[in-house]
Parts: sequence; structure tokens; C-alpha cells
Amino acid sequence: MISYDKLYLGGSWVEPSDPALLDIASPHDRALIGRAAQARLADIDRAVAAARAAFDKGEWRLAPPAERIALLRRFNALREENAERVAHLISLENGSAGWFTRAGQPGLTRQANAYLKAAEEFGWEETLLPSDPASPVRSVVRREAIGVVAAVIPWNSPFSSATSKIIPALLAGNSVVLKVSPETSLSMGFLAELLERVGLPAGVVSVLPADRETSEYLISHPDVDKIAFTGSTRAGRRIASIAGEQLKRVSLELGGKSAAVILPDADIEKAVAGLKFASLLNNGESCIAQTRVLAPRARYEEVVAALKELVGSLKVGDPNDPDTFIGPMIRPDQQQRVRDYIQLGIEEGARLVVGGPQIPAGLEQGNYVTPTVFADVDNSMRIAQEEIFGPVLVVIAYDDEDEAVRIANDSEYGLSGGVWSGDEEHALAVARRIRTGTVTVNGASVAFDGPFGGFKASGIGREYGAVGLGTYTEYKTVTV
Repeated sequence: MISYDKLYLGGSWVEPSDPALLDIASPHDRALIGRAAQARLADIDRAVAAARAAFDKGEWRLAPPAERIALLRRFNALREENAERVAHLISLENGSAGWFTRAGQPGLTRQANAYLKAAEEFGWEETLLPSDPASPVRSVVRREAIGVVAAVIPWNSPFSSATSKIIPALLAGNSVVLKVSPETSLSMGFLAELLERVGLPAGVVSVLPADRETSEYLISHPDVDKIAFTGSTRAGRRIASIAGEQLKRVSLELGGKSAAVILPDADIEKAVAGLKFASLLNNGESCIAQTRVLAPRARYEEVVAALKELVGSLKVGDPNDPDTFIGPMIRPDQQQRVRDYIQLGIEEGARLVVGGPQIPAGLEQGNYVTPTVFADVDNSMRIAQEEIFGPVLVVIAYDDEDEAVRIANDSEYGLSGGVWSGDEEHALAVARRIRTGTVTVNGASVAFDGPFGGFKASGIGREYGAVGLGTYTEYKTVTV
């Protein structure tokens, strides 16, 4: 059993204000796998005070960018050296299948490398020549750290969510209080161990598992200058309202209900094989999952049959089993939520193609659900509009390309999506018409140099690369 009885606060392991430890249960069989201290309001006050003192002192903020880059490069190397440990802990806590947590490790490297490259090329200070040659004034434009960053992340992909925020925030010279979900206290405790080994100045970073009430206290704290959040749209709206009242800088990466548009000339076999990963990654507990499959009416039943065969063949079970593709949901309430949505789909009149609300046989001791596909779905149905956050796909028919684009855009969300076609240029033309922050063509992987984020209710701001780094800076203009 793994235990973290102290909190990583301001660069040191300290006694929590509340000595009670939270029991962490395995999603696979609900057995006890660890215990961890949880931050309370007094701990938030200490962490923010340490962050503010470190920022005001300026040791990290005023260090040359090359020094900050070197330390964050060291952190990335440490994480790479411990990739197997990271993958194991995430599977242990989240129930994420081992194939997914291991496959995600190179992505963490690419994500960090993109930030490091951006920092090396970033315009930290630039001189602008006057637009009027007769003017004696020149402008020095600086990009400076914002201050104390409250980074709040969810449980479903903890390392990726954490590093997508702390790496750019620290590269820019900010201090960071990272608030993590109680469910991921163990993997995030290990993240804190890696950060400790890097040797950041005192006070610059804290990693605190805490509940929602404590999270709201953190983001409302008067000494927090910027909020960086990944999570539900509902929580994002609340955070945005607090940020608006206090004029804090804010970036929000929120929910999604992404569409996969299969064009008439697509290779159905290849498209469905790609959707195995694009739609069902991380047990379906992913904001970017392409869970609305849009199929041309002339090939509709072909797509439905292919998805039935694929989803029906997926092995559901122990995340540690190398043959497992779908593991358990993280908590019993999330398991029940997904099962309720499947029952709702039946009640809404959708055709149940494969799966259903029943728990998979032999897996009743864990938080398991049966991967499910619905056909004959109208885009107005709740199962087509609401984020289920589980392995549930809906297949929607369209008559022509204009209708496919209209259906893809008929959502309050706009985070991700995909287009599948035998003609890449045609697919790119369709992708340009879809109102979403990220679109992949024929299952292309994420490009970490490009910005990532959402339209509409899927968020505000962008992460990754130079654009993501820039969200942790303020502009200052000095005229001379």
C-alpha cells in the first residue's frame, strides 16, 4: 500500500493541518491501495503565502529564461526515467488500461519538449522600431510572469493535465499551487517527488490534493493572480464567474462532445480501427473522445456493423492485464452515471447495437461498465448532446456534407473532432468548417507545438507550445 502522510507545500514535505488520511480505493476491485493527506483551507493559505513570497522575492521570476529552461528540462528527464512508475500509478488509481498509460508517456515528453522549444525561441524582450521614422520614441516590449498561478486539474489524465500547466507556468517565472483531485493523490504525490528532486527555489511550487470546497477557496484567494483549470464545463462557469469578479487571468479547458465525420469516400475499416483509439481512449473518460460518429446514410449500416464488431470485441477488465482495452470507471458514482446514460439512450428510442446498462459478467466487484454503441440516434437526444464520460458511442446519419458539418457544429461544445476521408485535402476543407479547437484528419496524433483548447462551452484560452506558454505571461511596454 502507498502512503503520503504529508503535503508537498512550497517545495517541502510538511505536516497537514488535518492529520486524517483519505483512503484511496482501486477502481478494479475497490480494495484499499493507498492513503494520502488532503489539503484544507489552512494549507491553501500556507501554500499561497509561500508562492507569493517566492514570486515577490524574485529569485525564480528574475532568473534568466535559460536557467528556468534547464531545470524544467531536468524535470522532463526525471519523468522519462520514471515513465513505467508513472504509468503504473495512473492505472492503479484511475483504472486506465495499461496500454493507454504506457502509450501516453512519449506524449508527455513531446508536450514538454514543445514547451521547452517555445521557451527557447520566445520573445521575452523585443524592441519595436517606431512606425513614424521621425519619432524619437522606441518601445521595449517584455513578456513577464503573471504572479501566483492556481492550477486546478481533474482525475482522468493527471500527469498530462498537471504538466500542461506547471511546465509553461514555471518556464514563464510564475509560482504555482497545483490542486489535484483526491482520487489521484498517489500519482500526484509521485509528481511532487520528481519536482522536489529538480531543485526549484523554496515556495515556487506546491502540489496539494483537495476537495472541491478547498479548490474554490484556492481560486478565490486574493493572492492568486491566474487560474488555469481543466475539468467540467459546469465547474468552469463557476471559476470564470469568480475570475471575472476579481479580474484574475483565467484559462479553462472544459468538456467536449466531439464528432467524428466519416465522409462517403472513407475506408470504413480504417476509420473504425482509428476510432477504437480516438473514441474510446482512457476508457472513454476523456474530454477529447470522438463519441458522436457521423456516417453517410448510404453507408450507415456498414459503419454501424463495423462499430458493433469492434466494440463487441474489446476486452474489458483488469487494467494490469496486457489484453485489456477498457478498464473500470474511476468511482462507483461515475460507473452509475454511465449506466444511467445507457438506460436513457434506450428510453430515448435509440437502437442498442451492442452493450447495454448491465455490468460485465465477472467484474461486479469493480466500477465496470459495458462498452456500448447506439444507432438511429438523433442529434437532439441527450445521449448525443451531453458528455457521458464513458465508453458510449452514438452513430448519427447524414445525407450530404453540409448536413454533416451542421450536425458536427450542433453542440454546445467545441473541443475536438475528426474527419475521415480517402482525400486528405477534401478532409482538410471539411475540418476548416467545423467549429472546434482541434480537428484530426484520419486519426492524426496531437501536435503539441500547436495550440490546444476549445470553442464555445469547451473553454477559454489555449495550451501547448508557444501559445500555451504565452498565456502565463503579461505584456509590459517600456518606452525610451
